[in-house]
Amino acid sequence: MDGGWGETAPVRRSSVLILFGEGPNGPDLLLVQRAPWLRTHAGQAAFPGGGADPADAGPIETALREAREETGVDPAGVAVLGAFADLWLPISANAVTPVVAWWHAPSDVFVADDTEITAVVRIPLHEFADPAARGVVTSLRGASPAFEVGGLVVWGFTGVVISALLQWLGLERPWDPARELRLPPGEDGPLTLTVGE
Repeated sequence: MDGGWGETAPVRRSSVLILFGEGPNGPDLLLVQRAPWLRTHAGQAAFPGGGADPADAGPIETALREAREETGVDPAGVAVLGAFADLWLPISANAVTPVVAWWHAPSDVFVADDTEITAVVRIPLHEFADPAARGVVTSLRGASPAFEVGGLVVWGFTGVVISALLQWLGLERPWDPARELRLPPGEDGPLTLTVGE
C-alpha cells in the first residue's frame, strides 16, 4: 500500500476512509449517503471522505478529517492500517486515495454535515457478501458492481471497492453478475441511466 501523493499529482485530490469495525451484528463498514443536491455522485452511498485541504499532511489526514467532519467519528478510536494506490474518478476529475482503518474504539456517528450527507450507516460485511444482495448497476458510465444493503443501493466507485475487498478478504460467494439493480429515483442526477428503463 502507498501512503503518499508524490510529485506528479493531478490537480484535484481526495481521500476516503474505509473504516472496518466490530458492530452488534459482526464486522461492518461505515458508509454515508451523499446529499441529492450535490454536483457529482448525488445521492450515492459512499465511504466518508472528500477533498484535500492545503493544511492536510497527506491522504491519511484528509480521510480522517473528512470522516470526522461528515460523521463525527473520533479519530482517536481509529487505527489506520494503510492507504491503497490512488484511483482515478473521471466523472469528478479526482485522484482518490482509499485509506483503510480499524475502528478499535467506535464512537457515536451521526450526520455531522447536512450540507453534504443525509445518512450515516454501519453495514455488516455479511450483508455485502450475501449473493441475494448483489448485482450490477448500468449507467452512462458503464456497469458497476452493486449491493442492496441497509436500505441503500451501493454502486459506482464504492461498489467497485467493496467488491474488490470481498475478494481480497476471501468473503466473496458466487453471485449472479447478470442481475440488474435499479437506482432510487434521482440518484446521481441526470447522468443515470438504468438498463430496462
